[in-house]
Amino acid sequence: MIAYQQPDNRGHFGIYGGSFVSETLTHAINELRAAYAKYQNDPQFIAEFEDELAHFVGRPSPIYHAARMSREQGGAQIFLKREDLNHTGAHKINNTIGQAMLAKRMGKPRVIAETGAGQHGVASATIAARLGLQSDVYMGAEDIKRQSANVYRMKLLGATVVPVESGSKTLKDALNEAMRDWVANVDNTFYIIGTVAGPHPYPMMVRDFQSVIGRECLVQMPEMLARAGCSSPQPDAVLACVGGGSNAMGIFYPYIGHANTRLIGVEAAGAGIDSGRHSASIQRGTPGVLHGNRTYVLQNDDGQVTETHSISAGLDYPGVGPEHAYLNDIGRAEYVGITDTQALEAFHYLCRTEGIIPALESSHAVAYGMQLARTMSPTQSILINLSGRGDKDIGTVADLSQADFFCRPSCQGQSVKGQSAQTQTLRMVK
Repeated sequence: MIAYQQPDNRGHFGIYGGSFVSETLTHAINELRAAYAKYQNDPQFIAEFEDELAHFVGRPSPIYHAARMSREQGGAQIFLKREDLNHTGAHKINNTIGQAMLAKRMGKPRVIAETGAGQHGVASATIAARLGLQSDVYMGAEDIKRQSANVYRMKLLGATVVPVESGSKTLKDALNEAMRDWVANVDNTFYIIGTVAGPHPYPMMVRDFQSVIGRECLVQMPEMLARAGCSSPQPDAVLACVGGGSNAMGIFYPYIGHANTRLIGVEAAGAGIDSGRHSASIQRGTPGVLHGNRTYVLQNDDGQVTETHSISAGLDYPGVGPEHAYLNDIGRAEYVGITDTQALEAFHYLCRTEGIIPALESSHAVAYGMQLARTMSPTQSILINLSGRGDKDIGTVADLSQADFFCRPSCQGQSVKGQSAQTQTLRMVK
């Protein structure tokens, strides 16, 4: 087992993390730290949190053996952690429940949130309705267009969706505006951050709430692996998509001490890792300060944040959680890239092969899992965090489609017209 104690008492993961905030937010951050320190180990708080997860969210979420996909890839056994089956359709609800419970205990009647793909916004609006809190959600105007279904869901739940027209009109800009709101309304407002980023204690707190994912996996996997004839009681590799990285940290954290399990984060390579149009913060970023913490940031030589691109709104972010930056630097986790085309191919393949419509975010992890499986033996295993369902992405996929999609043999690890399986793109045919 690997000994691992992070962050330190100031919220640092090695050289990353910390709290870089304006003087006007210092009191709010200190207030939040004190509240989380008081309640994180409080038996009553923990019991209420676990009760909400069981009876409101529907946990534990199951693990599914993707047997047909595993056979067709011809290598490792592939398992999916079904966070898409949670209430609201993604992992986001785990964290919003914990933060909203803190807001109630701190006497904050209003919560705000930022959102990209809309899943965090929906989860925040959902728990606000559940607990009787006012809810305002900031969302980039570009993301509002590509995630219209989730926008309507938030409004149905009583939230006010605030369009953000600045910058690239995506997740980064929504987070900027939410921070400004918090500065102006610290007395009555709690900011529910949706990922493992932001000033301390957010990266630690969001990780702690999301780590229920990995803790469940540790219990569930031995029986699943034994039934599949695998040689180890825990997976050989755990995969998850990484934007800010909350779903990945949620499944990675309980496995950090398991040295024989590889941890692989899959970033959005967009149009290609060397194209300049991607969201691969760890692979192409440099250390800097973004949204209150030090981490890897996509920035130019002058330290200005550069615009990002991904087919997936939830991965369209120029930074990454500081704990991911630390895990990368110490070599405990690996970070790879999957392009828009590869993610879209995996999206359609999982639909047609296993009857599961994944989120485009999760499709990045599925795509890399398919590649990795072909390099492994049938007695080895891969666990993929299927972080969300794809209902929200149907419009995006439909807009990209000029005709019906049919997955060619490339999905099965075969070659088409001499191309390798990894480099073939999804073909569109009638």
